Amino acid sequence: MFVVNDDISSCAALKSLVRSVGLRVELFGSSREFLQGAATGCAELADAGCQVHPEKAGSIFSAKLVAANIHVPIIFIAGHGDIPMSVRAKKAGAVEFLTKPFRDQDLLDAIQLALKRDVTRRAQEAEVAILR
Repeated sequence: MFVVNDDISSCAALKSLVRSVGLRVELFGSSREFLQGAATGCAELADAGCQVHPEKAGSIFSAKLVAANIHVPIIFIAGHGDIPMSVRAKKAGAVEFLTKPFRDQDLLDAIQLALKRDVTRRAQEAEVAILR
């Protein structure tokens, strides 16, 4: 799974939380860094995964992922969120929209849901490929 955040302390805390439940995590300091990593193969997209991302410009980033043919479920985290922000995030394809402070378990539950969705999507894509 991937964490995209320009706040080093947030990245470290999220990495520690995710690793505490036995998941691999890769950190990226920006959306651009993640997209470059995916393009060069640094971001290991072969395994089921999801992305935890700050809400800032999230819908724009979601569109960039689609344009780059990267279909990784996203969980948005916002320092200050409201209903319109949550709706925009969900419309942009977010699995979950969490506002700080959030419970660690809420994030872990969202990650599990995102990983399940990614596994399902990959299985469906494999079936379609076989049918072709």
